[in-house]
Amino acid sequence: MYTVNFNYSKLPGSYLFSDIAKRVAAYKEANPEAKVIRLGIGDVTLPIAPSIIKAMHKAVDEMGEAESFHGYAPDLGYGFLRDVISEHDYKERGVDIEPDEIFVSDGAKSDSGNIQELFGTENVISVTDPVYPVYVDSNVMAGRCGTYIPSQQKWSDIVYLPCTAENGFVPEYPKEVPDIIYLCLPNNPTGTTLTKDQLQGWVDYAAKNGAVIIYDAAYEAYISEDEVPHSIFECEGAKSCAIEIRSFSKNAGFTGVRLGFTVVPKELKCGNTSLHDMWARRHGTKFNGAPYIIQRAGEAVYSPEGQKEIREQIAYYMENAKVIREGLQEAGYDVYGGVNAPYIWLKTPKDMTSWDFFDYLLKEKNIVGTPGSGFGPSGEGYFRLTAFGTHEDTKEAISRITKNS
Repeated sequence: MYTVNFNYSKLPGSYLFSDIAKRVAAYKEANPEAKVIRLGIGDVTLPIAPSIIKAMHKAVDEMGEAESFHGYAPDLGYGFLRDVISEHDYKERGVDIEPDEIFVSDGAKSDSGNIQELFGTENVISVTDPVYPVYVDSNVMAGRCGTYIPSQQKWSDIVYLPCTAENGFVPEYPKEVPDIIYLCLPNNPTGTTLTKDQLQGWVDYAAKNGAVIIYDAAYEAYISEDEVPHSIFECEGAKSCAIEIRSFSKNAGFTGVRLGFTVVPKELKCGNTSLHDMWARRHGTKFNGAPYIIQRAGEAVYSPEGQKEIREQIAYYMENAKVIREGLQEAGYDVYGGVNAPYIWLKTPKDMTSWDFFDYLLKEKNIVGTPGSGFGPSGEGYFRLTAFGTHEDTKEAISRITKNS
């Protein structure tokens, strides 16, 4: 008789966004006339930029000719894409990341879930709290977490780093030294971030204690303040203790196209074992490469036209963030984020739980957001709204929320 991976049975009943979808579907079924505005999931609404679509059309045509047809992509990504990523995202910022340290994938979520395969199950993991669920769930699936405490909404053997208004959303160094530290900056869900000096402190901490940082920089394109770093590799010594994960989903609207990459420096070693070589081996075994058409689209993101167009789209979403942030502040809400990230994190009013506030917004205002408790114990009492809607829906949503509030 076969057995299954019983670590899956340790997970809470369903994924956060599945719970939200079920509640919204039930409400819509009971109230089909309701115009529900969705500011919950971090999905984009603007179409892919014209120059990128043009590059995709050209690549499609190439696939229809024998002379220019492409089959399996190189495991680690085409050279034309890795070269331009290395130059634009790193070397132009004074960061020495070579093309062969960049691994192209089908998205940051996949890499965030798969990267834990490099590490033994005895490793202690640490996450900022609140946190993007995939970091925790993928480690639970791998057997790295033992006991879930429902009353505290946390796992007993994960080191949580609370990020709340009381500490300015800056995590403190844990007394129990972890082996693997997950940092997402700018942060999802809080929309807050760290200065370069604060991030350098985490790099120094990891290097001193023999830990590795998994750094999710999916929202770096939204950074507007000079003191906020775009890459952990801007910090001295990071190449020997950090892995960086990035995405095309939010900066270029690729949520439905799927493209991302992970940087594993050659300097990153556990004893004599190269994590770069391990990830290359894992990538080659389990991944057949992102499609040629999509990688050509990724290359077009870095063209002068592509850069102009995606900056305009980012500005569009950040104008939404400003509308949400300022509208809620004027209505008396405690609001965070929305400056270096497309997420607004607000304190729920009148001591409401985050799910109670979710139900209130859905049923009374026809607005969908994300309850903070779904991101971890320190998320209780908070709520996330995204800036990825249309201008019209965003303004209407804030008008509804603030009316008679």
